[in-house]
Amino acid sequence: MFGQVVIGPPGSGKTTYCHGMSEFLSAFGREVAVVNLDPANDHLPYKCDVDISTLITLSDVMDATKLGPNGGLIYCMEYLEKNIDWLQSELTKQKGKYLLFDFPGQVELYTHYKCVRNILAQLQKWDYRLVSVHLVDSHYCSDASKFISVLLTSLSTMLQLELPHVNVLSKCDLIEKFGKLSFNLDFYTDVLDLGYLLDELEGDKSLQRYKKLNSALVELVQDYSLVSFVPLNVEDKESMLRVMRQVDKANGYVFGDLEERDIQSMMSCAVQAEFEYEKIKDVREKYMDTETGDIDMDN
Repeated sequence: MFGQVVIGPPGSGKTTYCHGMSEFLSAFGREVAVVNLDPANDHLPYKCDVDISTLITLSDVMDATKLGPNGGLIYCMEYLEKNIDWLQSELTKQKGKYLLFDFPGQVELYTHYKCVRNILAQLQKWDYRLVSVHLVDSHYCSDASKFISVLLTSLSTMLQLELPHVNVLSKCDLIEKFGKLSFNLDFYTDVLDLGYLLDELEGDKSLQRYKKLNSALVELVQDYSLVSFVPLNVEDKESMLRVMRQVDKANGYVFGDLEERDIQSMMSCAVQAEFEYEKIKDVREKYMDTETGDIDMDN
């Protein structure tokens, strides 16, 4: 069975993504099951096939243990890890379906604690072919320091979860909501020469004391050379199709029982090639002021 592990910071659009991707994949003929593993998510816009609230909820944990929201979420995920048989039983009922796992938004679960990684490792032992889809708000691109933080969080999550990984810049229709981008969009999606970000930070006097630290962090990201992003607007079909193809390529999905099977579809899936500009042109043309937002990095 194939599936997506949808993760990201609070408010990055995980639940909206699960809802939109579920409808999008269903239109392609895939039979989809959405698995809510966020014990704090009690308002679901999608049809939920498996819901962790039948096992444990954040509100019950907070009332019983007097923990805060962060401690409560960690408790819930560790409880799920210890009761993994419940998840196995629920997923068995969804046999043959394409799975979308909606995980909590607490970043520490994917960067510091092992409970989520252990849960995913067990799912892989049960022959679930998973890819993590890590969503972050695209408007962070307009702030150099925040974008560096996003890069570090994405890299740490990739290394911690040990899954095929697709990083997504969500809400690209709002990409310039908090200011215009200093560079072309492909600078951020392909994570090009990050030394230019350090030049941006030098203009902020409050960050001068962190110059060496910022330089070391940028070098760390570039040395690994693992992080890149796919821009996404959930309401845009071409954008959703591009993310779907990236995810299918990552976990080896070709097509399901209800999808069209012919040589053209198979070859298209095998190649899945497109020019770099194709990945960003929709966002540039629809949501960005390209007349003033581009800077030529060659000069």
